[in-house]
Amino acid sequence: MSQPITVSIVGGSGYVGGELLRLLIQHPGFEVQQVTSERSAGKAVRTLHPQLRGWTDLRFSSMEELAPVDLLIAALPHGEAAKRIDQFESMAARVIDCSADFRLDDAAAYEATYGAAHPAPERLGQFVYGLPEANRGRIEDARFVSGVGCNATASNLALLPFVRAGFLDPSERTIVDLKVGSSEAGRSASAGSHHPERSGVVRSFAPTGHRHVAEVRQVTGLTAVDLTVTSVELVRGALATAHLWLREPVTDKDLWGAFRESYGADPFVRVVHDRGGAYRHPEPRLVAGTNHADVGWQISEDGRRVVALCAIDNLMKGAAGTAVQCANLMHGLEERTSLETIGLHPA
Repeated sequence: MSQPITVSIVGGSGYVGGELLRLLIQHPGFEVQQVTSERSAGKAVRTLHPQLRGWTDLRFSSMEELAPVDLLIAALPHGEAAKRIDQFESMAARVIDCSADFRLDDAAAYEATYGAAHPAPERLGQFVYGLPEANRGRIEDARFVSGVGCNATASNLALLPFVRAGFLDPSERTIVDLKVGSSEAGRSASAGSHHPERSGVVRSFAPTGHRHVAEVRQVTGLTAVDLTVTSVELVRGALATAHLWLREPVTDKDLWGAFRESYGADPFVRVVHDRGGAYRHPEPRLVAGTNHADVGWQISEDGRRVVALCAIDNLMKGAAGTAVQCANLMHGLEERTSLETIGLHPA
């Protein structure tokens, strides 16, 4: 049997770090060497990730204790990985950054989106945007891969079949409305609460100008797309509802063809467009804990307007799951490895 690929997680105290550990400690091809947390250095990983009790004896390390590995995955707060990218490059053959630091190709777009100059603009062109459904071939050959925004992922997967089929005018207004769970805000937003699912009433999260819109424009080429995001009574999950006005009328047959053409080779994208049953369209609760993205649509009577949908687990397909999928591709492994999980119902 070949030697396992060594991997360390930098910034493993948050929800994404916990998901990365959940996926990697049982991965047959990877061996987790270290996981860092400056505040929790020396403590058992299970103290912050109780779901891993009995699965690992790992303890948190500080970043100063990091040893060289084959793969380093950073799950640090936005802005931190870019400051340390030289250090990370010296310690690992390949790097995946789950933050927003390297998702955008253009430094000016980054500054306009995040309100500050990029700490390492010369590095932006070195990272491949880590959405396999858009960049599989480039990810396979990459040394540096960025993470993906969860809302951007749901939006991009809802929109890409229409873009690829030429159904949309890139300059026409497109609105994507997203409903998201409380875990999107991260562990720090739930500090002091053991029950993020009891986080309160439905509340507006980002009615206009959400920062993930820059990723959607970059991936789809839709220059007038905009996002609106609302937090709802859900822990995991994001549901993108895209309102589209098409160049020409389409039929269900046209859209079946476009979605099959777009996602026929993608193991984690499922088309959900049923005529009957309780779940005729994508539903985020049905993909909780999985790396699946369920996509679907509804057409207006005249065929000129379509509502396109995509449901994902924001911590999986919108973060850690896609990162592990990219890690598999980067190392020549079957991309589904350690990611084939059946969703829960009811959830």
